[in-house]
Amino acid sequence: MITIKTEKEIKILKQGGHILAKILKTVANSIYPGISTDILDKMAFDLIKQAGGKPSFLHYKADFMSKEYPASLCVSKNNIIVHGIPSNKTFLNQGDIVSLDIGMVYKGLYTDTAITVPVGDICLKYKKLIKATKESLYKAILVTKAGNTLGDIGYTIQSTLTKYGLLPIKNLVGHGVGYQAHEDPEIFNFGMPHSGVVLKAGYVLAIEPMATYGTDDIIENPDGSFSTANGEYAAHFEHTIAILKTGNIIITK
Repeated sequence: MITIKTEKEIKILKQGGHILAKILKTVANSIYPGISTDILDKMAFDLIKQAGGKPSFLHYKADFMSKEYPASLCVSKNNIIVHGIPSNKTFLNQGDIVSLDIGMVYKGLYTDTAITVPVGDICLKYKKLIKATKESLYKAILVTKAGNTLGDIGYTIQSTLTKYGLLPIKNLVGHGVGYQAHEDPEIFNFGMPHSGVVLKAGYVLAIEPMATYGTDDIIENPDGSFSTANGEYAAHFEHTIAILKTGNIIITK
């Protein structure tokens, strides 16, 4: 069942989302070649607690997960698409790209956001990957409004990515969010226009395009992370969006 959030709840979500966006920006700006990913996780945890929130990923276990997630921040490097686990043995090196995915509970409500950033200078191929995936998110946000459909979102993501010679990851999805970290509906990164669930005012959705080159086949790793089957780098962007009667707002900005 897709839940409807009230105006008051959306206002609280916007407060929490604004805080979370600032936290993510701080963490992203702290990256340098040679940093270990556990340092980024500790930073995220500390900033969330200082803001009066609670990390929503720490010890979280969704139905599709085989074990609890052990960190506050997902740090997914290069060919890891999502759910990369921070470690003092994993370092970010010059030329890498890394997805930072973070969630927070603030005043009882959940927000979720992600960004992919370069580590130092990166090649043009992966600059294009990051640029196109980010563009696909913002174009999808434009069609996330009452009366449109989930198919419109997926189609917009897919068509934007394929224009750049990229493929959306089809077996990983966005989702509803707000009362829980993951709610209905699933939001696919591909689709047909005017198909699927019709969007309504009060829906709060985490839209998260993921993209790569060559093939959209993926592998689930023993630690619960997902990687590209061909070893290609992947990019991932995400915003929490609230649908209003007159358009939408980006909660996590």
